[in-house]
Amino acid sequence: MPHVTEIAPDVYRISVFYPQINLQFNHFLVKDDEPLLFHTGLRGMFPEVRAGVAQVIDPAKLRWISWSHFESDECGALHDWLAIAPHAQPACGMVGALVNINDFCGREARILSGQDDLQTGRYRFRYYSTPQLPHGWDAGVLFEQTEGTLFCSDLFHHDGDVAPLVHTSVAEKVRQTLSQYQAGPLAHYVPYTRNTDLILQGLASLNPKTLAVMHGSSFSGDGSQAIRELAVVMKDVLDQASYRFGM
Repeated sequence: MPHVTEIAPDVYRISVFYPQINLQFNHFLVKDDEPLLFHTGLRGMFPEVRAGVAQVIDPAKLRWISWSHFESDECGALHDWLAIAPHAQPACGMVGALVNINDFCGREARILSGQDDLQTGRYRFRYYSTPQLPHGWDAGVLFEQTEGTLFCSDLFHHDGDVAPLVHTSVAEKVRQTLSQYQAGPLAHYVPYTRNTDLILQGLASLNPKTLAVMHGSSFSGDGSQAIRELAVVMKDVLDQASYRFGM
């Protein structure tokens, strides 16, 4: 069964733990006049995530479905959600919409940009393009400006069946997980490019209060400092790789 936790006002973390790989998959529901789901989850995970959403709202009332980049755990269950929520619309960056989603789901996505807001009622969302961070040229993150929640996708990824929300740094947990990945077949899970630090510093300037983390504990506190810590960890661990995708 999913574990549902309110990590910020009207932001619910719906977590499914896979012990086989020691990893949490977290999906975030924003309860508002036009409810928004960030991360659909894998198709095989759909019944559990739907059950989690149903603890908070009627799933049929979803209005917006968003994610960072085109990947199964990000948007694999999109068709399933659109089938049960007739008024829901996908929302993603321009590259993701034009290259993947409009054809994949057979309907046009709302294209998000850094120049306009997506309003769901009380809450206002702004999209920030983060190409190749965490991975994929279509990658981006979503920032809720009213309460200061940053939906981070795979940034801050750390393993384990961990607490839903913490108030202390997770940087060392991220360092441990990324270091383990570097030693195995997941070595290039997150590429390190000449733009990585620049993008992270830009996200830090948003001064988020809550970091909604897809894999691992979410964080409440000085989000700017946490992102700067992440930037150090990523440079220390990932910039040492001998293969840098030609960057």
